[in-house]
Amino acid sequence: MQHISSVSPLVRHLSAEARRAPESGIVEVINAGRERDDLVPLWVGEGDLPTPDFICQAAKQSFDRGETFYTYQRGIPELRQALAEDHSKLYGKPFSAERFFVTGSGMQSIQIAVRCVAGPGDEVVYAAPAWPNLPAAVELTGAHAVPVAMELHDGRWELDVERLFAAVTPKTRAIFLNSPCNPTGWVAGREVLQAVLTETRKRGLWIIADEVYGRFFYGVGVAAPSFYDVAEEDDMILYVNTFSKNWAMTGWRAGWISAPKALGQVIENLIQYSTSGVPVPTQRAAIAALTQGADFLTDQISRAAAGREAIVSTLSQVPRLQLSEADGAFYLFFSIDGVRDSRQGALDLVRETGVGLAPGIAFGAAGEGYFRLCYASGLKRLETAGNRIGDWAAQYKVAG
Repeated sequence: MQHISSVSPLVRHLSAEARRAPESGIVEVINAGRERDDLVPLWVGEGDLPTPDFICQAAKQSFDRGETFYTYQRGIPELRQALAEDHSKLYGKPFSAERFFVTGSGMQSIQIAVRCVAGPGDEVVYAAPAWPNLPAAVELTGAHAVPVAMELHDGRWELDVERLFAAVTPKTRAIFLNSPCNPTGWVAGREVLQAVLTETRKRGLWIIADEVYGRFFYGVGVAAPSFYDVAEEDDMILYVNTFSKNWAMTGWRAGWISAPKALGQVIENLIQYSTSGVPVPTQRAAIAALTQGADFLTDQISRAAAGREAIVSTLSQVPRLQLSEADGAFYLFFSIDGVRDSRQGALDLVRETGVGLAPGIAFGAAGEGYFRLCYASGLKRLETAGNRIGDWAAQYKVAG
């Protein structure tokens, strides 16, 4: 990758935050393999199904009605009510529509949540490996993202809560927790969530809870454990979420924040000064997803579960390969003995086999030596990928 400072002298006159925005280690691998005819792309966090027609039709009908003007900054009332009702069904308790704020993607939800609680000189502590957009969002505000590495024990990722809070300093404003986790698939149990909540209450810290993959859960129950299971309505928690994963809507860029009602005007202001609201046709599509998409969502989860079983079955037979059979999300995070440089390994893999994976280093230093594979895909594609990875791992020559 070309270092950003070498592109043009003009770059030196940009803000320090802009200059420090990291390049994507995943995009580098994509660029190396995108032209292959035999490509099996499992590098990004999305399934291979297009958005279902009933969602697309809701947007089309909105366009046909001429709903192309400015709208509510917090989201149209119908969508906020649909979000409240969906959460009530999922978590078995009432939710007010006033808690919900529609955003232009899960990424914007994270950016707004971070801006709500942190600024220049502050710190946000997070569990790593982590989706790289999180620390980037923190750093772009002028705050500092502080990683705390999870550890792998007996094939299971674990978070040491005491170690997490040992990283807290007087500058810390928030704990960011992503569960189920991208990239590891780790799921925080109820006891971990309670411990984190108890400690943040004592210290007056915010929690940013990324529960995007909450429905993709392979344990007992219809959803992964959530802070909603242990928290009160006015706890200092900002929940960030998206329509992307559940309903195959990654390209629509629609998400939401759930927050205490008292924060309503602040969040509305931050939406106003970034996007001025989400297009109404997109919001109509989101309503259709929530109100008509139960069967599609069930199929999505079943398909991911089948993909998980298939790829784990194949790769668990590969010598030199270690994997963790995660409890949530739709990723396999694995390592291959002797492959220490995941960036180079991912580049070699896609160039030599056509299988595109995300290098673990893209998720921070704690991810080095690993690869992330998205198994929200068809079984035939996963079978092809698994066989190619197995053959490659068996013959890969480690430099030096």
